[in-house]
Amino acid sequence: MFLTKGHKDERRRYIRLGTVFPVQFRLVSPEGKRFLSEWMQGFTDNVGKGGICLTIHHLNPEIAQLMRSSSELLFLLEIEMPIFKKPVSATAKKVWMREIPSEANGYLVGLSYQQIGRSQNAEIVRYARMKRLFVPGLLVILGVLLATLIYKNYEVDLANWRNRMLSEGLRQVTLEAALAKRQIIKLKEEEKGLREKLARMQSNLKSLENELKLRQQNDAETKRVLQYISEIVQKKAEFEQKIISLQRSYANLNQEAGRLDTKKSSLKKETVDTLYHWLATHQNPRTGLVASFEGDGDITDWAFIYDQSLACQAFILYGDFNRAAKILDFFAGQAKRIDGRFVNAYYVKDGLPAEYIVHTGPNIWVGIAALQYTSKTKDKKYLGLAEEIAQSLLHLQRQDNEGGLRGGPNTPWYSTEHNLDAYAFFNMLERMTGKEVYTEAKEKVLNWLRMHAYDRPDIPVLRGRGDSTIATDTYAWSIAALGPEKLQQLNMDPDEIIAFAEKSCVVETDFVRPDGSTIKVKGFDFAPQRHVARGGVVSVEWTAQMCVAYQIMMDFCQRKGLFQKAREYEEKADFYLAELSRMMISSLSPTGQGQGCLPYASQEAVDTGHGWRTPKGKATGSVAATAYAFFAYLNYNPLQLKK
Repeated sequence: MFLTKGHKDERRRYIRLGTVFPVQFRLVSPEGKRFLSEWMQGFTDNVGKGGICLTIHHLNPEIAQLMRSSSELLFLLEIEMPIFKKPVSATAKKVWMREIPSEANGYLVGLSYQQIGRSQNAEIVRYARMKRLFVPGLLVILGVLLATLIYKNYEVDLANWRNRMLSEGLRQVTLEAALAKRQIIKLKEEEKGLREKLARMQSNLKSLENELKLRQQNDAETKRVLQYISEIVQKKAEFEQKIISLQRSYANLNQEAGRLDTKKSSLKKETVDTLYHWLATHQNPRTGLVASFEGDGDITDWAFIYDQSLACQAFILYGDFNRAAKILDFFAGQAKRIDGRFVNAYYVKDGLPAEYIVHTGPNIWVGIAALQYTSKTKDKKYLGLAEEIAQSLLHLQRQDNEGGLRGGPNTPWYSTEHNLDAYAFFNMLERMTGKEVYTEAKEKVLNWLRMHAYDRPDIPVLRGRGDSTIATDTYAWSIAALGPEKLQQLNMDPDEIIAFAEKSCVVETDFVRPDGSTIKVKGFDFAPQRHVARGGVVSVEWTAQMCVAYQIMMDFCQRKGLFQKAREYEEKADFYLAELSRMMISSLSPTGQGQGCLPYASQEAVDTGHGWRTPKGKATGSVAATAYAFFAYLNYNPLQLKK
């Protein structure tokens, strides 16, 4: 196709920008009532007062034919310009169109505005003229930008160093604090033993003194008793002096333990702040969604709904209710559903579905976030959203004679994880609404778990119905969703559940930091190492889940008066959290450079053993990993409403 003279004259009206800017567009019927295409990507480096010249690569031939065949079609435009925080919206009509000779399915299209904000259009034209008239100034700006980039890289390196110092400092303080507390316990036990010996000596002395009173003469036996009394008195004095020395050591150690605890709390607070700020700067202001994996190009713009629930709850915990509400607003109003259910993932920028798979568990987690928001704020505006999700679950539950929930409406398998989610969700709804329907649903799920998850003596928790695969998260979530007391009522030993997960899934492996340095880290794998060929891999999210489980068991043991066991669980939680802190990496996002976050696992692109692979990229930040570590630092269980 060749340009006519009129078309060439039309093109002369454009101002060349010298820089390409993205333009999203879609076709609409002339009357403006029907969309004729999905959103497509174009670019412009030519703008004018009356329109723009659009460059389109890889245009669908059918769409190209539609554009050629009619000059009445409307183009909906979203023009991304650096002078505006949000894209400029406009409608336009085609004036001319021609193929790009060197590119298959590439086109140049001249568009004439039909509707655009007057001030925005004037600003675009003013910007174009400034670029054309002040090229030397632009070169200066580029120089400044280059200097800024160099400085930014320096800031990133500095942030990497700061994050590393923070994580290593937290690990060291955690180990020192644990050692100090163990020494205190040892001193206490030693002091207790000495006091028991002193008590026995005192009793012996009293007996010997009574014996002397009964004797009438100073014979050899009396001398022997007096000698024995003298020895006991001397030994007693030594023990008393030893106890005084122990008490001094105890006081010093107690003071040191207090100092270390204060320092540990400060470092934890700094770590929590760092993780929160990464989540916050990573949130899209238009949709409220947070990209699940920052760094994996294949899914860089995907927001998995399970991750959105975790991010939402992190914002709630931090008291940032506005950010939490933005996520819930998306699900309450904007998110496209299939038969009333949310798909597993949406695109961050426009909120459209990224995949059309519907699973039960992720939908439940959206409901859990809504209930946690309701509980913390006392604002019931999202309670309806939670009950809508519950209705879809009740419908699914009625399809199973045993009261379990399948993995999805079109899914044949049953997952222990999803049913643990359902139990926790119905339990929350029962507490919040008092409705009997949720009590009945909860008990049905519990019965299903009893029959299909906790029915193998050799494997405490099955992954699903008829599935004996070991999955670490089902062990952590059994503790978190049901609680130790309920597990005991089911004749399940929560200590044994923890011990089995430790025996089967704890690994120590290499972690290569983004700067190329390698460290050893210890944590929980997705599955037993012996079951997969790739060697041990630390799952950051599932290790953090186990930390939450340890904290629950610590509280449980303290209530039972089992203080030694409670201390052991506390030490394990602190140890694995300190290990995770060493895996902290720096953010790659333009808005959050240097903010600390956590990767999904210690290795990229490897088989988890459960049907999916870890994301690509050695510096890929994970919302699930970052948020769950955030929970563990704050001793927060997302599967229970805190009293």
